[in-house]
This record gives sequence, structure tokens and C-alpha cells, in this order.
Amino acid sequence: MSRVCSVCGKGRMSGNQVSHSHRKTRRSWAPNVQKVKVNTPTGGVKEVYVCTRCLRSNKIDRA
Repeated sequence: MSRVCSVCGKGRMSGNQVSHSHRKTRRSWAPNVQKVKVNTPTGGVKEVYVCTRCLRSNKIDRA
């Protein structure tokens, strides 16, 4: 399962890992996503992955 924020869509980013001698190899950064329980508009509760930036800015209604 991919770790993608269900609110903003933030996912993996890729770039170069640069060594001291300036050699470059590919690497990736993963977002800090947490599995949280969210209230759905129909009145149920659902577990989704949400990034910590969205959690901190209260973009979801937690259960």
C-alpha cells in the first residue's frame, strides 16, 4: 500500500543523495503520514493515512 496523504495527496519525492566527493545517487523522501480515524460525512468512521501537516492544521474531522 502506498503511503499517500488522503487530504492533500502528498506522496514520495525523489532526488539525489550527494556524497562528500559530490557523487550523486538517487534517493527518495517519504512523507510523515499517520493512520488516523476520521468521521465520514455519512456518519461512519474510517481509517485513512493523513500527513502531519494536515493533522496540525485541522483539515480533517477526527473520530
